[in-house]
Amino acid sequence: MLRLTLLLYSFISATLAGILIVVVLAAGYGTTMPIIYAAIVGFVVAFPVSWIVAKKISAMR
Repeated sequence: MLRLTLLLYSFISATLAGILIVVVLAAGYGTTMPIIYAAIVGFVVAFPVSWIVAKKISAMR
């Protein structure tokens, strides 16, 4: 299940980081640090999310 989690992480982390960066930019924070913080939060939050998705996919087998 770890391989599936890591595969999903590559897609989910990029998606969450991109969404959070767009949210930060839409909120009017156009400087460098809020964008970097949003990307870091997206990458950190993506691991538990990808773990949960991998568990759900494994349970469907």
